[in-house]
Amino acid sequence: MDTSELRKEYSQDRLDESTADPDPLSQFAVWFGDALKAGIPEPNAMALATSGDDGQPSVRMVLLKEADERGFVFFTNYESRKGRELALNPNAALLFWWEALERQVRIEGAVTRLAPEESDAYFSSRPIGSRISAAVSEQSREITGREWLEQRRRDFAGRHPDGDFPRPEWWGGYLLQPVRIEFWQGRPDRLHDRILYFLMEGSWNRVRLAP
Repeated sequence: MDTSELRKEYSQDRLDESTADPDPLSQFAVWFGDALKAGIPEPNAMALATSGDDGQPSVRMVLLKEADERGFVFFTNYESRKGRELALNPNAALLFWWEALERQVRIEGAVTRLAPEESDAYFSSRPIGSRISAAVSEQSREITGREWLEQRRRDFAGRHPDGDFPRPEWWGGYLLQPVRIEFWQGRPDRLHDRILYFLMEGSWNRVRLAP
């Protein structure tokens, strides 16, 4: 399969040091708001890259559930592949790609589990179907087939018809506290704008990178 002729010219916007916010989390909020206004489907979808003690990277799409001055929050099964890898190497990278705006944001940092109370609060806010799926799925484990999973779900729902059950102890939230955040804006002729923020001695510094 030859994809060498697939090409798109980027021309929507520009990113300058003079207009970018000195705080990368504030700048992220601006760009995320732009993605919402542009009607991008699931603008909170992000690639999450992790690796275990063998150094082999793995990546998958997850959903951002909160972003504030602390960092970036997502939820998953602690015993999934990403959960097991984060237990061995609590560092990860995130990538947002908003094609309609010709923008991407790259984020790197250390990851910690949220306090149980925060995970409880989010879990209780989820639709019942999502909560049941979290309770019955042994995420990333080999299973015998789809029907086994569907039957497991039916059995669990039958035992909890009112949807009143606690958060599984193996499921909860993570917080990625960023140390590097890069904003990438597509520009004509592949001469893209790249502004990198990096944390040094508790303060954010900012530089421009070559495309």
